Order: sequence, then C-alpha cells, then structure tokens
Amino acid sequence: MNLFRQIPKVDKLLKNKNLQDIPENVLIYSIHSVLDELREKIKNSQIDKIDEEKIINNIVKKADDILSPSLINVINATGVTIHTNLGRSLIDEEIFNAAKKVSTHYCNLEYDLNKGKRGDRYHHSAKHLSFLFNCEDALIVNNNAAAVFLILNTFAKEREVVVSRGELVEIGGSFRVPEVMKASGAKLVEIGTTNKTKLKDYEESINENTAMLMKVHKSNYTIEGFTEEVYIDEIIKLSRKYNLLDYYDLGSAYIPKLPYGLSNTEPSINDIMKLSPSLVSFSGDKLFGGVQAGIIIGKKELINKLKKNQILRMFRVDKITLSLIQATTLAYIKKEYEKIPTLKQIFTSIDTLKQKAKKILSLTPSLRANIKESKTYVGGGTMPNKEIPTVVIEIEGNALSWERKFREKLVIGRIENDRFVLDMRTIQDDEIEKLASIINELISCEVKK
Repeated sequence: MNLFRQIPKVDKLLKNKNLQDIPENVLIYSIHSVLDELREKIKNSQIDKIDEEKIINNIVKKADDILSPSLINVINATGVTIHTNLGRSLIDEEIFNAAKKVSTHYCNLEYDLNKGKRGDRYHHSAKHLSFLFNCEDALIVNNNAAAVFLILNTFAKEREVVVSRGELVEIGGSFRVPEVMKASGAKLVEIGTTNKTKLKDYEESINENTAMLMKVHKSNYTIEGFTEEVYIDEIIKLSRKYNLLDYYDLGSAYIPKLPYGLSNTEPSINDIMKLSPSLVSFSGDKLFGGVQAGIIIGKKELINKLKKNQILRMFRVDKITLSLIQATTLAYIKKEYEKIPTLKQIFTSIDTLKQKAKKILSLTPSLRANIKESKTYVGGGTMPNKEIPTVVIEIEGNALSWERKFREKLVIGRIENDRFVLDMRTIQDDEIEKLASIINELISCEVKK
C-alpha cells in the first residue's frame, strides 16, 4: 500500500474542526511542516501506517510552539541576585508602572514644553542623574559596551589609550576590551604586567599621541597574592598633570553602603565622583538595579562632544528605557531603596531568609529537606569572588534528577555538596506559594511512580 497516497490533503486539514482556532498563516505553515516531516519518515521507512489523529496533534503542537513566547518567567532559586542568564536586575512594579504610563501615551520625549519646540531626549534622565551623582552632565546609551565604544571613538580615534594589562578583561558574551578598543579606532597601549601595574608605568607611556588614561573594572575575576594596581584617584591626578582625559569603565555602580563587607571590596560611585573624574560609565542594571543601559557621567563639555558623535544614534535608547532610568534615579534621590529589588535582595537578613524557608517547608510537609546556611554571590560581574551569606532548602535525593525536574517546572536552583538546593535570597515573596505548589506536584509525581 502506498503510504504517500494516504497522507491527508492540505485542504482537508485546513477545514478540520480541531484546527480552526489557529491563525491561518500559522496553520498553513504547521500543516506543511508536519506533512513534510511525515513524507521524510515514509521515505526512510520509519513508519508503516498513517495516523490522522496523530497528524492533527502534531500540527497543534507545531502551531503552539510558534505561538508560545520563548521569553518567559522562571523562579530564580540560584541565590545569584544579578544573574545574567536569568535577566539580571529586576524592575520594581511601581517603577515599571511609572514607565508604562509614559510609554502608553504621547510624551515630551524630544519636545521642550517651555520653548514650544524640539528638545533634547537625554535631558529628562540627565538632570536627575547629575543631581544624584553631583556631576555636570550624563548621557544614556543602550549598554555599557556601547558607552565604552562611544567614548573611545569620540576622544581617542587613531590616538593612544593607556590601560593596565591586568584590566584587559573579557566578560560575558565574549566582550573583550581590546577588541572594542580596536573597533572604536583607538590604539591600545598596554602597561604593567598581569598582576602588577605602577603609576610610573602610566607616566612612562605618555607621549604626544596619548589621548586618554583608562581604568577598567575587572568585573568577573580577582587577582590575588603578589599584586599592585593604580587607583582612579592617582590616574585622575596624572591625567590632569599631562592635560589628558581620564576614563573609568566602572562596569557596575552602587550607591548606599552595602552589607556583608561588600562595600570594603571597592568604592561606591559617589566616592569616585567626589574625585571629579573626566568620564565614568557603568551599567544601568547590575548593582544600580535598573534597566539595561549604559550610563555615562562626567564633565558637561565632554558629554556634549559625545552627543555630537553620529555613532550615538546607533546606541540611542527609547522612551521606555529613559523613563525606567528616570524612575529608578528618582527612587535613589528619595532614598526609597526598597524600590530597587537588587538592593532589597542583597540587604535581606539571614533571619528573614530562614523565615521564608520555613514557610515553604510548612506548605510542603511531604518534602524531605533541611534548612541550612550557605554562601552565594551577587553575580553579574560585580564584587567578583566575594561571598555573601544565604539560606537554602537542601533537598534529599538525587541532585541531578531534582535539578532537571525543577528546571522543567521553570524553577532554576543549584547543586551544592551533591544536593539540589533552593536558595532563598533570590526567591521573591510572591513566588513562595507558587514554588510550594510546584514542589507538592513533583512529590506527588514521585509517589505515583
């Protein structure tokens, strides 16, 4: 019997009552895709009969796959607050709603209400950022990599930029400082060694073609042992001595003093700005706890030159990003730190985390698990290798099996000491009952087996 002849006609499938809720364009694609797969299986002798019901089910699955969003919510139970793979910093609902209100109506994005003519889109966030950081001006681009590129291209194209070898970093997504510098047109001048760079290394490298002395935050690694580096205050003084620009690619910036000794690891952005640097850039998410963006702050004269660079248009952010940065900055100005979820999670006490763990266990009486104190990291290329205390629910049983089962239910935990654990530091309060329900469902499945 010729199986090819038994394949249902496309016209017939289009009229099938079980497929009528699927948009026509998606349905046509799904039908052809499923039938093509079926013909291939017949050709390779992988099937011996045509099952029309199975074909209908496969068409529905194919259509569901097309129509289902791939970007979805998960429960972060890893304990890593700024988890790059899980979306980094969270946005507070009140802050998001403020941006939503602006974005769902017309706004004065590039309109000067006082003068009745075109205005500057960057003014809205710049005035608040300038106040917050006590600097002359600010500029927003779409991420910190763009900020680095724009600054180097504007002030150091075909000129030399001096950087310590120990700061030529590669961070997530293969972002390499030397490659970005090369693409920007700047000429890299490496000084010092991997573990030691002295002030004299900077000074001895300066010549008539030097445009800038640059410091780069090491982001996701530390150098321990026999080390030495030059801090930004010394770089600023040296830059002024030779009438050069100083630029600090800070990567991530925090404002209030952080707990667990984190603030002893590196200075806050406000401490750095007291030194009156030429330019500083950092990410709008990460420790700042806002939306992804590159925030450039510093001298007004320099910011104005950045705005005149034609490349800026390629890095320009939209009204949603600007309004989110503005709302986040206003929260900082008002010291409403509870509206910065990243800070809220980092500041959460061990006692509060234990209460959260106890509540989950009270809702999952059949779960074989223990509450334990542990360690985690801030993440996102911030405070590298600096541990902070946390509390976990340690689940008994095969760790790999539990990790897979929880992940299939969109709960991302971690394996620690051959046990699967759920870290309380990153589980949101409004996720507790949902997580408990998932746990009970998984236990129920285990019992049925």
